[in-house]
Amino acid sequence: MSHAISMNNSRYGSETQYDWWLISCVMILIGLGLVMVASASISIADPLGKEEGAKLFYFWRQLVALGLGMAGGLVVLRTPLYVFKQYRYLFLLTTLVLLVAVISPIGKTVNGAARWVDLGVYDLQASEIAKLLVIIYLAGYMEQHLEQVRSSLSGLYNPIIVMTIICGLLLMEPDFGTSVLLFATMLGLLFLAGIPLLRIFIWGSIAVAILAFVATLEAYRMQRLLIFLDPWADPYGTGFQLIQALIAIGRGEWFGVGLGSSVQKLFYLPEAHTDFIFSIFAEEMGLFGCLSLISVFTFFIWRVFYIAAQSEKGGRYFPAYLAYGFGLLIGMQAFLNMGVNMGALPTKGLTLPFISYGGNSMIMMCIAVAFILRVDHENRIADWEAEE
Repeated sequence: MSHAISMNNSRYGSETQYDWWLISCVMILIGLGLVMVASASISIADPLGKEEGAKLFYFWRQLVALGLGMAGGLVVLRTPLYVFKQYRYLFLLTTLVLLVAVISPIGKTVNGAARWVDLGVYDLQASEIAKLLVIIYLAGYMEQHLEQVRSSLSGLYNPIIVMTIICGLLLMEPDFGTSVLLFATMLGLLFLAGIPLLRIFIWGSIAVAILAFVATLEAYRMQRLLIFLDPWADPYGTGFQLIQALIAIGRGEWFGVGLGSSVQKLFYLPEAHTDFIFSIFAEEMGLFGCLSLISVFTFFIWRVFYIAAQSEKGGRYFPAYLAYGFGLLIGMQAFLNMGVNMGALPTKGLTLPFISYGGNSMIMMCIAVAFILRVDHENRIADWEAEE
């Protein structure tokens, strides 16, 4: 009797475990992010006020966002995944409503882009919520129509049409970066679901052609996309930000100038604490610091894919595609951000996950990680039930 009780208690305790490799990676990334936000934003925050703590204004706001993200993540961890699958169409409708709202008169425009809905005490960024909810919809659709998606073109029409509408609304903000990211994530999910590579290549080529056409409609957008090829052609205009980012990376050399010692963050590099925080990280931590950061991201993505593969192996396709989707989203966003900072990709307004300042981004990333941990948790439960 006592042995049975101890076995049950052991099993109950095991059921509350999560993937600590994944959690460790996230803790490292968030810790580095908080340190770098504090470092990169001090010079920007200082003029905001003379009171004590003004220099850490953005750090405290990021910490609050982290708390909100962890609270939202806790809700996800305690909720079975089938509940989210049941409401995937409601999530899709919510995404469309929010994206329409930001380009309507109630949307808030900053730096020429309408990406926020002003809630009074908080500015809600619709594109960040869209990233989360679209993955849930795609995972649910692919599970329900998996055979049709794999065997015929007709199975791809619905997700393609949905993503075209969503990307169209994003381009109206305009948010070119998120449009590319979401469409690339969808194509990656289709590939992992077993769609023939030729079919994905065809759809990808069509998407690239459409995005290229949209880019040519506005001269400023085309100039911004191509300036990365030769930023010195306009060093005091469209190429200024990238040049300053490259200077920051070059100053870092092998081991960096030291934490807090960046020069480029002193009003030389615009958006030093948001989109271009990787450049400040490279300046202060050097090449070895950057390689270490990339290694943590790589291990994180590998671990997410491992969890997704375990779920797929057990025939649990919705959790599998959910994890694959968030892994692709976070991995590609990190790749795009670093590529932009290094001048290897056109400039896009995408944050570096867990590192860049941004309340909406931090909250959504925490919730995305909670979904992945929930997938892992349900994998463990399924394995234990199979053993019994």
